[in-house]
Amino acid sequence: MPLIAEIAVSGTAYSFDMLFSYSVPDNIKAKVGCRVLVPFGRGNKRRIGVIMKLSQDSGKKLKAIVSQVDDEPVVSDELLQLALYLRENTYCTYYDAVRIMLPPAMSVRAKERFTLVKNFTDFSALSDEAHELLEKLKEIPDNKSLNEVLENYILENGRRLPDELCDAGAMDSDNIFRQAVGDAAVRMVRLSDKYLSEPDSFDLTPKQKKVADFLSEYGAAAEKEAAYMCGVTQAVVKRLIAGGAAAEYDMEVFRHVEDGSEEKCDPDEIVLSDEQQSAHDAVLSALFDRKAAAFLLHGVTGSGKTSVFEKLISDTVKMGRQAMLLIPEIGLTPQILRRFRSLFGERVAVIHSGLSQGQRLDEYKRIKNGSADIVIGTRSAVFAPLDNIGIIIVDEEGERSYKSDSSPRYMTHDIARQRCGYHKAVLLLASATPSVESYYLAEKGVYRLLEMNKRYSTSPLPEVSIVDMNLEREAGNRTEFSRKLAEELSRNLANGEQSILLLNRRGYHTVISCCDCYQPVYCPNCSVPLTYHKKNDKLMCHYCGYVSEKITVCPSCGSERLRNMGFGTQKLEEELAVYFPQARVLRMDADTTFSRYSYEKNFADFRDGKYDIMIGTQMIGKGLDFPDVTLVGVLSVDKALFAGDFRSYERTFSLITQVVGRSGRGERQGRAILQTFMPEHYIMNLAAAQDYKGFYNEEIAIRRAMIFPPVCDMAVFCFAANDEVSVQKGADAVLALMKEKLDRMQPKTPIRVLGPVRASYGRINGKFRYRIIMKCKNNAEIRGFISSLLTEAADLKDMKGVSLYADMNGDVGV
Repeated sequence: MPLIAEIAVSGTAYSFDMLFSYSVPDNIKAKVGCRVLVPFGRGNKRRIGVIMKLSQDSGKKLKAIVSQVDDEPVVSDELLQLALYLRENTYCTYYDAVRIMLPPAMSVRAKERFTLVKNFTDFSALSDEAHELLEKLKEIPDNKSLNEVLENYILENGRRLPDELCDAGAMDSDNIFRQAVGDAAVRMVRLSDKYLSEPDSFDLTPKQKKVADFLSEYGAAAEKEAAYMCGVTQAVVKRLIAGGAAAEYDMEVFRHVEDGSEEKCDPDEIVLSDEQQSAHDAVLSALFDRKAAAFLLHGVTGSGKTSVFEKLISDTVKMGRQAMLLIPEIGLTPQILRRFRSLFGERVAVIHSGLSQGQRLDEYKRIKNGSADIVIGTRSAVFAPLDNIGIIIVDEEGERSYKSDSSPRYMTHDIARQRCGYHKAVLLLASATPSVESYYLAEKGVYRLLEMNKRYSTSPLPEVSIVDMNLEREAGNRTEFSRKLAEELSRNLANGEQSILLLNRRGYHTVISCCDCYQPVYCPNCSVPLTYHKKNDKLMCHYCGYVSEKITVCPSCGSERLRNMGFGTQKLEEELAVYFPQARVLRMDADTTFSRYSYEKNFADFRDGKYDIMIGTQMIGKGLDFPDVTLVGVLSVDKALFAGDFRSYERTFSLITQVVGRSGRGERQGRAILQTFMPEHYIMNLAAAQDYKGFYNEEIAIRRAMIFPPVCDMAVFCFAANDEVSVQKGADAVLALMKEKLDRMQPKTPIRVLGPVRASYGRINGKFRYRIIMKCKNNAEIRGFISSLLTEAADLKDMKGVSLYADMNGDVGV
């Protein structure tokens, strides 16, 4: 019986997105989870879609699927269910929800090919227009030119007449699908069946005989390898193939992700402390129960959380199940991957955006075919095509990098929780500085709280000194190094010990300001000051990528009296060279780590003692383990306290606590210097004391008083347009619609609406940005309200030229 396919179609706007129904022709072997090519819209433009459901044909006249991209499903039933969850909870389109689950290399483009039917005579079946087009096409000399002409014709005039020619039988068409990145393959050679049965019928040269004997012994080899091992040129191998004595074929290979693995280790030999063993046993018990369970592991820096992960993953794969370890930064991957490959070998796959598209594709295939049952990766790895998950571990779970800031705007924890529910698996969140939301849920009993309060080694937590930079300035010290930090750096250099300096601002000068009008030099596309980079003598915007020559005249008033202000990692590197000329300094920021494998090389060099001091932005502040680091200096984090988001205190506390925890992880006592102009601020003192519970108690009291998450949920409606008047009018119109709908709806839970207000950075990349914030409870009623609001808002007159999206529990201030 004919089938109907419900399809998620690419390129649709959220306001009219739905599952579109298409009939399935007899020549299409439709399966749920396969990609297809469909006609879409009035012009029947060809678009890629994914089959989400199949049902019996109801007899309703529908457009038909044009062609099939995949013979087998590329998305499992579980991930299709997850796509429906994403669509409801992140307000993305169905296709975007599926797209995020596939590596970018699997994206396909359809190329349509036409050929004229030579013996076509039924001209009465054609309209006059179609007949006229056919006659013009017959004059084209070759198929290549024919397809170019028709491609341009369809772009200008639509598909009506070409489709009429195809329907009438005057022209045939088919589609070729090109994947963004192809499979990697090696050209192999083997002896032919005829040679194996009748070797004497071939008259081979001595060199060819040598190759044939080699293949007879080894069965098959790469063409290059066969030539090399036999001491002949590849031309000899080619002639052997051409003569029929050998046959060639392609063998798929995987593009390897380098890891610099250490010598092999046995996970059974990992020794846990009493605290580690207690945490391990609690999670292992849940693994044995084979029920969905969630834990929050709060362990101080250096408490050995990674060793607990290693044992639990070993236990999981011994049970025949699969494991996933998520990390917040690409920079943490080399260290983690090296360790896990030494324990588990090639059964470990890695997924992150720093890999080439080919590498990501091959790691995806290794996971899907079962070659890898342990996945390590950043946020996107949570969608890895594992089919028997036992445990998902989210390390440094308090990091905001786990929240996607592009569609679909998901929180990794939520996706992990959904997958664990499906597989009856264990979710383990872990951090020295858990998010306030996660610790709150642990207090409520949603997560089971596990704690490790001691460092694994015998060394205690670092000794932290807070330095008042106001006193340094009063004493005439104008450098970024307090006297105490300079003394400690000198001491470390003399003792051959390593140091880390955190300065969370890249570039040389962070602001160039006018001495007459006091205006900084802004990016022309953004409401953000340009940063000066001395290495290339350019001014750069770190938001939109704008670059200009260094200016000598103020763009606001024309004054030539410009002053360089602020202090970035480039200038810090330069000053270190002046004060400590003997020091070997490694700078780690976005400017020095853009190339592939730069993280791996730089961190490996530092670990191997090739540098004395590592300076960098927040990428060096978490998860890294360097046993010879005994000093950490935090140079300037005061500004982070006032970042315009209610989570700014939490982020500042976490950053300081994490980077301080990099010190003293070996056998020697660690020290840390926290430089600040606000030495009395409670965040500075709690971070210096590594007192997470003290911080949490202060922060949750503020959030209860102000009604901020986790006490409520917060939907952020984000508007953008090319001019500020338009975006303001659009936001006002949506606010009016929102109030009208809320009055009619009478929601069961309280709702508070704030705004519209200009975003903290009111203009980014040429777009003016406004926000409406809605404090609410994220339940089905509210999700339905937000979805209908976004759909109806698209039809408002004042929303013309204004983009809008909703982000549940997104960042308010950005």
